[in-house]
Amino acid sequence: MVHKTSYPVVIKDLADQLDTLTPKGRLLGEYIIHNPRKAVFMTTRELADACDVSEATVVRFVDQLGYRGYGEFLQALRDAVDAELTLLDRADLSDLKGEGADRLRRVVSEEMDNLKQFYDSAQMDTLNQAVAYLAQPQRVYVIGSRLSYTFAYYLGWSLTKIRGNVHILKGSDSTSVDWLTIAPPESLAVIIATSRYPNELIRIGKLVRRLGHTLVTITDSAMCPLIPFAHLSLVAPSKHIPFIGSPTTINCIINYLVLELASRQAKPLKNHQEKLEQVYRENDILFNLSR
Repeated sequence: MVHKTSYPVVIKDLADQLDTLTPKGRLLGEYIIHNPRKAVFMTTRELADACDVSEATVVRFVDQLGYRGYGEFLQALRDAVDAELTLLDRADLSDLKGEGADRLRRVVSEEMDNLKQFYDSAQMDTLNQAVAYLAQPQRVYVIGSRLSYTFAYYLGWSLTKIRGNVHILKGSDSTSVDWLTIAPPESLAVIIATSRYPNELIRIGKLVRRLGHTLVTITDSAMCPLIPFAHLSLVAPSKHIPFIGSPTTINCIINYLVLELASRQAKPLKNHQEKLEQVYRENDILFNLSR
């Protein structure tokens, strides 16, 4: 018996549709429901062999579920599995034994896979809408927590080199609620959230919407629970299940947003950066080779 409410969304949807599938489709569905951590790493041939069906049956099964191919189905399943894994689970999946050189090649290869997937699927309209939000003169709050605070700090720090009125907030600090509550009307909040999605960021996302501010999310999965509250979401899914996190694609998004914003600023950017450089010199902030 399948206890539907205990499964991530993609598994629950699959369980809900079991009765509508062909007998061979039900075989596939039941196998995936009971073995999601195996199925997520299988090719169409491997899944077909495990269920004693043809590859064509696997393709028809995925199509009947409403996915645009096996790759899209696997990504949805991967996101669901990733959201449920504990640290111990990730250690088991990550193959921590073996030669360091082999591990380096695997890490680099996986990050290249992630970047290629993002490059092939990037929606420029969505990315450029995010830049348009950042170009507005309203105050900007960049928020992260736990792992995602690293990305939030990087984005917020970079934005201060491009424009004013940027504030970096740590989601685990309750004073974030104070800052957002007293923020000017219609401020912009950019929340970066990575699996396993801290509850404090979800609460902040809800607060941002209740206060009438604009919310942009940057995340690593279409399953991110902040997406339903956001005006705009930038999603950088990973093709692999990471041990701790997969930083490359989100950093790539941040770099694009900052560079594109800078390209649109022209004279304001020059004035802003001249002020910063003057302060650096006057206060001896940065190392200077000429001294």
